[in-house]
Amino acid sequence: MFAINPADPAPIWRQIEEGVRRLIALGALQPGASVPSVRDLAKDLRVNPNTVARAYQRLAEGGVLLVKRGEGTYVADEQPQPKKAQRNGALRDAAVRYASTAIAVGSALEDAVDEVETAYQRVVREHRRKA
Repeated sequence: MFAINPADPAPIWRQIEEGVRRLIALGALQPGASVPSVRDLAKDLRVNPNTVARAYQRLAEGGVLLVKRGEGTYVADEQPQPKKAQRNGALRDAAVRYASTAIAVGSALEDAVDEVETAYQRVVREHRRKA
């Protein structure tokens, strides 16, 4: 589904949450589709099941996932749209982390921007190919 980066300063549960949101946004996970069980995803990602459970719980509370007792967890039929302030805050946080890394490795602004554009296009292309 997606990978977890232990070197990323973001908590693992947040990486899982963002990974699931990304798969939904790119259409790799369709509305009504089942998502892996907590235990299966934890095994695949090699993380503690409680970490996956926390991410799933937050996604369910946010209306992204729907938990059906005894049946499993599914992508909600209608995805909530984040408020502009939330979306901009998430982008700003990620941009600060990326800019800090770019500066630390001695990258010029133009090179850093090129890498973001290339990565964005690669992610979209990879997920469309898998869908």
